[in-house]
Amino acid sequence: MAGGLVGLLDDVAALAKLAAASIDDVGAAAGRASAKAAGVVVDDTAVTPAYVQGLTADRELPIIKRIAKGSLRNKLLFIIPVALVLSEVAPLLVEIILMMGGTFLCFEGAEKVYHKLRGGEHDHDVASVLQGPEAEEATIAGAVRTDLILSAEIMVISLKEVLDEGLAQRAIILVVVALFITVAVYGVVALIVKMDDIGLSLAQRSSASSQRVGRGMVTGMPILLQWLTIIGTAAMLWVGGHILLVGTHELGWDGLYDIVHDLEESVADVSGFGGVLSWLVNTGLSAVVGIVVGSVVIAVVSRFHRTKPAAAH
Repeated sequence: MAGGLVGLLDDVAALAKLAAASIDDVGAAAGRASAKAAGVVVDDTAVTPAYVQGLTADRELPIIKRIAKGSLRNKLLFIIPVALVLSEVAPLLVEIILMMGGTFLCFEGAEKVYHKLRGGEHDHDVASVLQGPEAEEATIAGAVRTDLILSAEIMVISLKEVLDEGLAQRAIILVVVALFITVAVYGVVALIVKMDDIGLSLAQRSSASSQRVGRGMVTGMPILLQWLTIIGTAAMLWVGGHILLVGTHELGWDGLYDIVHDLEESVADVSGFGGVLSWLVNTGLSAVVGIVVGSVVIAVVSRFHRTKPAAAH
């Protein structure tokens, strides 16, 4: 009896160790998958504050909370189940969908650059932010629709990193990524949109240092949003171009991938800086691919828009 109890305890201990190792594996895989989606995450973070511009301060956080719930619902109820099914029955299709998402990222990034160079403004389509329940509902619906595209890109990029895992492991990892990214993005968004209120509160205190910090926060918010947009644009071009480079390699078209790989290898042996230089070469060339592909898509889309009215006659 005692021997059986000892054996049982040993089995429980072994299972506990296995569970702990599995948790570590899930955490590591989720972290790796989340990092690959960084470009879209930065863009999502830069875009979302626009949805609450013009609203009263007391409505900002409730609306962000509802958008965050919609984003999580998009990921858990729609995107992850479809992505998991595709990864089981047609894994090659996941690569193709990922490349389509990469092309869209290139297009979005190149379009931002194009409009910036032309001196115009380009923003994601957002609903009216006029006061009132109907306008708030329209704002939330528009934000959740836009989030569906960004979230799909994030989750497919993440899925690509864990295709070698079992189905259950894949599902757990994607759920962890979905929860982590949603909390991180909308937590940062909430902090950004309340930065001016926090700064204003500090600026009204009697302490001179608090006043300086408060004024700095108020004046710094537009600069922060501008830099987020710049970083998000660069990240979209880099990530989109990298997805296309790796995707063509996975599909057996190695020409461009081999060129980039050879250039990486040529600087990898530089003493003390090889790793950094290799990363810079890969990132820079991926961004070049992104801007070229994005520009081609812009040209095609523009031509389509120009010919569409003529075709209607």
